[in-house]
Amino acid sequence: MRIVQSPNDFVDSFVGAQREAAASFGINTILLEKYITKPRHIEVQIFGDKHGNVIHLNERDCSVQRRHQKIIEEAPAPNISSDFRLHLGQAAVSAAKAVNYHNAGTVEFIVDTLSGEFYFMEMNTRLQVEHPVTEMIVGQDLVEWQIRVANGEPLPISQSQVPLSGHAFEARIYAENVPKGFLPATGILHHYRPVQVSSEVRVETGVEQGDTVSMHYDPMIAKLVVWGEDRISALIKMKDCLSKFQVAGLPTNIDFLLKLANHGAFENGEVETHFIELHKDDLFIDPNDQLSTQQGYNAAVRGAAIAAACVCEKEHTATRESAPGSLSIWYANPPFRVNHHAKRTMEFEWEDESSKGGTKLVPINVTYLPKGKYLIETGGSNVPDLELNVVHLRDHDFRVEHGGLSMTASISVYQKDEMEHIHIWHGSCHHHFKRRKGLDLVDIDESQPKPSAEVSSTYPPGTVVAPMAGLVVKVLANNGTKVVEGQPVLVLEAMKMEHVVKATTAGYISGLRVTAGQQVSDGTVLFSVKDE
Repeated sequence: MRIVQSPNDFVDSFVGAQREAAASFGINTILLEKYITKPRHIEVQIFGDKHGNVIHLNERDCSVQRRHQKIIEEAPAPNISSDFRLHLGQAAVSAAKAVNYHNAGTVEFIVDTLSGEFYFMEMNTRLQVEHPVTEMIVGQDLVEWQIRVANGEPLPISQSQVPLSGHAFEARIYAENVPKGFLPATGILHHYRPVQVSSEVRVETGVEQGDTVSMHYDPMIAKLVVWGEDRISALIKMKDCLSKFQVAGLPTNIDFLLKLANHGAFENGEVETHFIELHKDDLFIDPNDQLSTQQGYNAAVRGAAIAAACVCEKEHTATRESAPGSLSIWYANPPFRVNHHAKRTMEFEWEDESSKGGTKLVPINVTYLPKGKYLIETGGSNVPDLELNVVHLRDHDFRVEHGGLSMTASISVYQKDEMEHIHIWHGSCHHHFKRRKGLDLVDIDESQPKPSAEVSSTYPPGTVVAPMAGLVVKVLANNGTKVVEGQPVLVLEAMKMEHVVKATTAGYISGLRVTAGQQVSDGTVLFSVKDE
């Protein structure tokens, strides 16, 4: 799908859309449609049987999208009148009856928020990904309905019997890199712990811990569906579930979904398909906004402090359980030292999504105190020293107490790319850190120099790497080609979408290492742009 803003963009957009369609579906037919500048995407679930009965099961709002794909859906649609809902449902039923339709179907409409008019867009002759939100508000199993209708049975209820009970949300959890423009991500699910399901919370997923998310399939790994008596209670439930949905091993959009759910406009139901673009200043941190970047760094430092204490406690638990008999006093908790407390320095690397510089070092000094307490000092930050009491509850879970307050924290630790990766979830926060193995210093001398907070890039200037795993479908330049900043150099395709890789600066292409038809991994060096 391409939006054409000017005649000069038409040919490139047309050809690009054709190429994507042919690669994904084997058909390159193109449809041209009027573009509504402030639209909502509202669709109606209809059902027909072989006896001529067609009903609708209310509507769903699917306006919050990225890359023209839905990420949060809800039913019923917020901020519409009963009269509008009636006309929308009647239009959907009329469309189905016009073609003698039977089975589940979704009639999709574009609603012009400026004029209040709605336009037919398409009909999907199947159940949609988001059908669970409809099931939650009508209390029916639509998959069962499909089977019964296919068997020749009439619809189990009439239009007047269709309920509208409460409110439901669905959040699509994707393996994707949000700061890189929501590009799909690949990797191993080293840690995968969805939330607990109930009659009001559903998790529909096709993966489990240890599985690999590849470039060959859609990057959606789960659907989180919640129900509440009204929109406010359902939204609170979705926020809580997102904060507890734990995935580690590859980037996901969970933290971004939580930001969306907490945005004031979304809370008020003020949604449209340009929601993310319209509110990007709130949803993404501006690297030039020093206050926001400092707040983000302080939150990461606090997360690192808690993570360090949990790692120390977990290591002590593992040592105690693996050691036969009693531990030496040197490895007790706290470890015995003569005339001072045992100390340890840990260096975490934090990927600052808002920073132009990328990775930042977070040095942590840990002092072991009696009775399971740790003094955490974070040099070079505005975060005060923390005295934490940590209790290892089970596996990945800990109880952390500070200043008379208690909270539950979870960590996941795994090895990847010769680094130790540490994820921590506490409250509504999630942070991901890396640590180089073997660099911890025990009983460190306070006079030793502190490390720099910045970590330099491992690539020379001008190097361009693959932003996602994918297939090189087109190479637009050769070694030695003179390019300007922003000039397309090659095209990658993965998971039903194309991504144009552009020159990051003006110069000459050098070290072009890929050809059309070649598979590349995320982070693979593609080419360099040199001044001469």
